[in-house]
Amino acid sequence: MNQRKVLSLEDRIPKIKEHRKRKANRRLIFLISLFFLLIMLVIYFQSPLSHVNEITVQGNESVPDQLIIDKSGLKKGANIWKLDKKKVIQKLENHEEVKHAKVKIGFPNTVKLQIQEYETIAYVSTGTDFHPILENGLIVKNSLEGAVPVNAPILSNFNEDEILENMARELKELPPEIVNIISEVHYTPKNTDKYHITLFMNDGFEVSATILTFSEKMVHYPSIVSQLDPKVKGVIDMEVGSFFKAYETKE
Repeated sequence: MNQRKVLSLEDRIPKIKEHRKRKANRRLIFLISLFFLLIMLVIYFQSPLSHVNEITVQGNESVPDQLIIDKSGLKKGANIWKLDKKKVIQKLENHEEVKHAKVKIGFPNTVKLQIQEYETIAYVSTGTDFHPILENGLIVKNSLEGAVPVNAPILSNFNEDEILENMARELKELPPEIVNIISEVHYTPKNTDKYHITLFMNDGFEVSATILTFSEKMVHYPSIVSQLDPKVKGVIDMEVGSFFKAYETKE
């Protein structure tokens, strides 16, 4: 019986040795892999692969790519891991047309600048030039060459002040389908209402309104027009109530 026990133990010894050998091999492989990984990291950080090689811009429509890159302060060849994302975002968001910005690093050496611009809700006319008006009421000074984009209202006689900010805010509140049928908005203040405006619509009607209740009243414009004779044009007064006065015509 004792002999049988001894033989059983002897049978187990090779298996124990094999298990220990496999464990030692796995540990050796892990240490070797870790060593080579550290070597590769050192080589990467010392090589051009860790330097900014490409800067891409996404999400922008009005602001040119190169202008955004210049504003970010990023340069090709800079160490990609020393990049201060918060500082870059702050620089980008200081631009008058940029609402939000994000910075992402793409392996191995690409920096992605994701931009969200303030929405352009109208254009202000200054003679032959047109300047975009952003949703925050800011007039972008760089003029546009060529035609104004389709379905963008043109504002006249406005200055860059509280009146324009309120007008921009009210336009922002309107559904796009109503903004799209506004051709022109003229600032026409009265002694009794410094916020008075006159609108010329794409369907031929004229609207007299006040900025203070503009979005609240204009949402009803399609309903009001549907009750009018499309052949008889005139002024729709939305200052206090809502009533229509046809243009005077000759017999």
